[in-house]
Formats: sequence, structure tokens, C-alpha cells
Amino acid sequence: MQEKFGDKLETRIHTLDSEEAKQYTFKSPTHVLFENEWVPLKVALDKTKMEAFLNERL
Repeated sequence: MQEKFGDKLETRIHTLDSEEAKQYTFKSPTHVLFENEWVPLKVALDKTKMEAFLNERL
């Protein structure tokens, strides 16, 4: 996704114990947020669905 959207998208990965993650109540180990909006895993894990999601928001 970073290659497709370039400067419009900044990807950051944090662990559950990171300072950035402490403000959220995560109930499982995998979560995707976009501008503080939860992205359903069925969207985040599917390239076509994630591209559509990002196209609508960028």
C-alpha cells in the first residue's frame, strides 16, 4: 500500500506494549487503525478491499 499511495500514507507498526498503543483497549494481537478509525481485519488483510478503503479516505 505504501508503494501505491506514496506520500499520502505513512505506515507505522507498534507492539501492544508501546506508548502509542496504550491509549487503546486492544482485545487481540492484530489491529489496524487508519486515522484513529478501526479497519476491519477482513478489509485490512485483503489487498483489493484495503485499496478501496484507502481510495475513499485519501
